[in-house]
Amino acid sequence: SDINQNKAFAVARRRRDLIVLSSIIIGSRFGLHDDAAAVSQSANFREYIDSFDGYSFNYPPNWIQVRGAGADVFFRDPFVLDENISVDISSPSSSRYKSVEDLGSPEEAGRKILRQYLTEFMSTRLGVRRESQILSASSKLADDGKLYYEVEVNIKSYANNNQLAVMPGDRVSSLEWNRRYLSVLGVGNNRLYELRLQAPEKSFTVEESDLREVMNSFRVREVAA
Repeated sequence: SDINQNKAFAVARRRRDLIVLSSIIIGSRFGLHDDAAAVSQSANFREYIDSFDGYSFNYPPNWIQVRGAGADVFFRDPFVLDENISVDISSPSSSRYKSVEDLGSPEEAGRKILRQYLTEFMSTRLGVRRESQILSASSKLADDGKLYYEVEVNIKSYANNNQLAVMPGDRVSSLEWNRRYLSVLGVGNNRLYELRLQAPEKSFTVEESDLREVMNSFRVREVAA
């Protein structure tokens, strides 16, 4: 089946990438991304720590950092380019968050996140439509004593194969992409932090446990004044 083939591909890809990475980093526990960010290596995940902005998370060891992507930090799978992690932080000068509850309930936060996604993915192309739904919105008290919100959203994009056709019957709508978006929201240092995971739904079904490990690992850290 397609799912079994996807699983076999994912396992083979991870094994190959771990072998390559191990040959590069054996004997080195820490590597510096910049003056304020460090990466530590484990068997299944790497940990990214930004001590300047105040957050950390784990990510798959074969994922690569992409600079200039518009987020505070951005990693992506080098083989499945639609599978990525990013972190966004509210401006320190314009935000005075005390708790993630300042966003309202998890459900209210979920609706805000969905609106944000749909605004970002707004298209000016003719014949494009989006279907979206909030799959879940919940809160959790993590081991650092902070409250976090978790929001999961599915968005599908459809496009007509011939949007300029005169007859409606000649404009056939087909699925362009089908993605899962997972956000973890936390507050610290008077700022709102959002870790966002994106994955095609097919990849999500194969790699859900790894992606949830990334979600569960996200922590907001207090920055020394």
